[in-house]
Amino acid sequence: MRAPAALFEPTRLGDLTLPNRMVMAPMSRARADADGTPGTLMADYYAQRASAGLIVAEGTHPVAVGAIGPDAPGLFTDAHQDGWARVADGVHAAGGRVFLQLMHAGRLAHPDFLPEGSLPVAPSAMAADAPVYTPGGRVPAVTPRALTDAGIRELIDDFVRSACRAVAAGLDGVEIHAANGYLLHQFLAENANLRTDRWGGDTEGRIRLPVAIARAVADTVGPHRVGVRISPSNPFGDLTEADPYGTYTALVRALAPLEIAYLHHGETGTELDPAVRELWPTALMVTPLPADRDKPEAAAHSLARGADLVSFGRDFLANPDLVTRCRIGTPLNEARRTGFYGGGAQGYTDYPAL
Repeated sequence: MRAPAALFEPTRLGDLTLPNRMVMAPMSRARADADGTPGTLMADYYAQRASAGLIVAEGTHPVAVGAIGPDAPGLFTDAHQDGWARVADGVHAAGGRVFLQLMHAGRLAHPDFLPEGSLPVAPSAMAADAPVYTPGGRVPAVTPRALTDAGIRELIDDFVRSACRAVAAGLDGVEIHAANGYLLHQFLAENANLRTDRWGGDTEGRIRLPVAIARAVADTVGPHRVGVRISPSNPFGDLTEADPYGTYTALVRALAPLEIAYLHHGETGTELDPAVRELWPTALMVTPLPADRDKPEAAAHSLARGADLVSFGRDFLANPDLVTRCRIGTPLNEARRTGFYGGGAQGYTDYPAL
């Protein structure tokens, strides 16, 4: 099936004009230097995929204790900023646009790859019943340290400082990651957030931190440079949400007045999907469900349901020219498991274009 024509129409996103509605989703690839600095290989990888309407670069920790694993990129030092500037310059030289996803791992970090003596942090001192990937392989998650009120306020500042570095590096904006089992999602989930202060308890308390970070970042770098990602009901990282409809409609209502550039919503296949579209005032980016659906069909379905942008993951990983292939209906390269995480050019920058 050839992709719908609407997928290749230009659209506005904040102050940007996107040439098409296909977004390269953020995907962890573990190709940064040991200190978290993006190198030339990362710059080449993203530049190859600059025909996407928008690239959202992989999850990047704003502080050392937020790393998701070995060789994940960071953005809290001058070296990190210089590395991301190379990425931005490469994408822009190829005619593209690129946001960067700010992601804090929370309780899914591990002491084996954190600074010596550090523990992961989380809303509450509750270990995830989930494996964590370390240099020595998969190991059980450890019990994290519960953030104090002062620690939470410092965390907000960490996100703001990292967003400022992203803009200074020449990136077009940042996506705040409140999804997929990581720290801000942990604050949203009742089984990970057992707090009884203003940062937990009822729905208003559990959504407070994602909203506070989005507001602080938007106030500093401009709302047109900010997106937020959510994935309601996603159980990754041992999260359970008792009332995703109530939690996420409240979150979307609280974020809407900020008028940020976009909301990145992982479809649930429930009544929540149309509710999000009805409540959200700016661009809505959608990750289609189910993941194994024919991609052109999934894109057509998402656009018909009101999405402005459609996010593609492994298809962009394996097809640097995905936009062209979808436009003309050419078969896609299959993603190879070898090289998904870590390594060099193999399985990273060696996928052929037409």
